[in-house]
Amino acid sequence: MRTLVTGGAGFLGSHLCDRLIADGHEVLCVDNFFTGSRANVAHLQGHPRFELMRHDVCFPLYVEVDWIFNLACPASPVHYQHDPVQTTKTSVHGAINMLGLAKRTRARIFQASTSEVYGDPEVHPQTESYWGRVNPIGIRSCYDEGKRCAETLFFDYYRQHKLDIRVARIFNTYGPRMHPNDGRVVSNFIAQALRGDDLTMYGDGLQTRSFCYVDDLIEGIVRFMALDTGFVGPMNLGNPSEFTMLELAEHVLRTVGGTSALIHLPLPSDDPRQRKPDISLAIEHLGWHATVPLEEGIRRTVDDFRERLKTP
Repeated sequence: MRTLVTGGAGFLGSHLCDRLIADGHEVLCVDNFFTGSRANVAHLQGHPRFELMRHDVCFPLYVEVDWIFNLACPASPVHYQHDPVQTTKTSVHGAINMLGLAKRTRARIFQASTSEVYGDPEVHPQTESYWGRVNPIGIRSCYDEGKRCAETLFFDYYRQHKLDIRVARIFNTYGPRMHPNDGRVVSNFIAQALRGDDLTMYGDGLQTRSFCYVDDLIEGIVRFMALDTGFVGPMNLGNPSEFTMLELAEHVLRTVGGTSALIHLPLPSDDPRQRKPDISLAIEHLGWHATVPLEEGIRRTVDDFRERLKTP
């Protein structure tokens, strides 16, 4: 396939580019490098089936492709709250432009949606039928509501223009190439522990998340995109194993070693207390579930951070 990956130089996008190249596809990697990095795809430069293009998806793109993976959008609170207006534009205008491209080329198009569409959920675990509990005017709304609007656009193009869509709601994912300063809990804890700093714990540490290793997530995305049964989503992709922030900190400290302590700070506004996917649809339609346990995934991620941060 001739594939387009928007946000392709980001954390998830670069791993997806690796997988698509390994599977024999041609890859056009598009990124404006707001949060993505050329270093993430430097090893692919020069490959005959890989091309890197600097482009902002808020503007139309005219290329010929068979598959479109729309991953473009800053995904960490630190980054998406830095320029919230641009974050909303990236989700909404980006979706419009990529859907327009898919309509013109009759390409199959994948939307990387997010568990943030569920907000601070009243249903646990979260199923795709749950509509969510989202603050439309909070500091996280640029991302949460932007992604919700993108889902609306995808399903309206599906109904109105018969587009071949796939919509996945991605839960917390971690692994090599995460930005050390993106403000997400896994990268925060690992970077702090490697530097010998105390670990910043927001709230009491009893809030929960479900952490999926990046290789598992990419496998789910690729299987979903290749699915020809007529099921288009939305579909949760994530690891249903649930951990408190205190348990995550213990895993990181056990892997890194050292004498870092925990510092408790106030919980940020609109921060969800619970997050856990129901992956029944992924199991049913894809035969997919996460396989990498947290301890192993943390070890691989620590090794990557240690190399990039050049810590002992």
